Amino acid sequence: MSRLIRSRWQRWINRRIPRSDVQRFTQKNLFILPTAAGVVFGVLLLIMLLTAINYQNSLIYLVTFLLGTVFVGAMHQTHRNLSGLELTLVQAGEGFAGDDIIFRLRAAASKDDAIAITLSDGDTQVSLGHVPSRQSADVALPVGSAFRGYLRPDSIRIETRFPFGLLKAWSWMRPVSAGVVFPRPVAAPDVASAVDDGDQTSSTRSPEGNDHAELRPWREGDMSQRVMWKRFARSGQMVVADWEADKGSPHWLDFNAFSGTDHELRLSYLSWLVIERGKSGARFGLNLPGQVIEPDSGQAHATRCLRALAVWGEEKPRDMLRAAHGTRSNTDSGGKAMAGART
Repeated sequence: MSRLIRSRWQRWINRRIPRSDVQRFTQKNLFILPTAAGVVFGVLLLIMLLTAINYQNSLIYLVTFLLGTVFVGAMHQTHRNLSGLELTLVQAGEGFAGDDIIFRLRAAASKDDAIAITLSDGDTQVSLGHVPSRQSADVALPVGSAFRGYLRPDSIRIETRFPFGLLKAWSWMRPVSAGVVFPRPVAAPDVASAVDDGDQTSSTRSPEGNDHAELRPWREGDMSQRVMWKRFARSGQMVVADWEADKGSPHWLDFNAFSGTDHELRLSYLSWLVIERGKSGARFGLNLPGQVIEPDSGQAHATRCLRALAVWGEEKPRDMLRAAHGTRSNTDSGGKAMAGART
């Protein structure tokens, strides 16, 4: 029954507050209720009123009505703090999975000041403070991320309890724009791209084929297929064979180079490689199934590649989706693989 009630309540809220990157708060979408302190204050007023009626004491009547006037005035002031306020999503942030993604918002007050305003998303809460009349103020709201892909908060709550904390007025903003969460970087094993740059790549290959191999000690992250297991059985030393004939162009980061690895882990490897190439300023391209980014260099190119890795295989959130982290859920097998990779 409670689930049904919450579902109907959410549908009613969604109709009353449609998705938009600009939300203006009016009487149609503002809510106000007493806080716990306000409920106690109201009960005390009722007790005082009953006492005044019982004893016919004029002084108790006076105090009761004065405090009641204060309560009514606080109700109007609390509602006025948000009435006419306009909240705009200025920028949906970007970042890596597991980090807080910063959403930048701007609050513009109408003819009345907006005082003691707070914004929240789930467990995260930031204070906007005082926005003077006809002025605006910017605020950065961190939103937690769990998986790569699109990140769009289902709702951003705006609230005020000024002046006395006896009542709270609140509403929500349901943004349309989504942030982008990059794959969490994981140090990649030393593998070569299978993408061929033509004559340049073929000239670097050994004519001896796969019989000519470079042996090196095993490092964490190396794929088990490249370990010389027979040598390990004889000597107890784990070494890895890198065949020169398997090497492709060094200018390409290739999704298919990490054969036998989970897709999410491949994306994490590529994310780490993109960051490393971006730091060194090296020229590189990115080869993903269904998408190819030609070789280039610079931070803008690295950011473009990270965005491609973030949204590969993902769909932009739709209005009916309420997943807390874009298009993924905790039961996603890819999410389990990433959790394993992080541990």
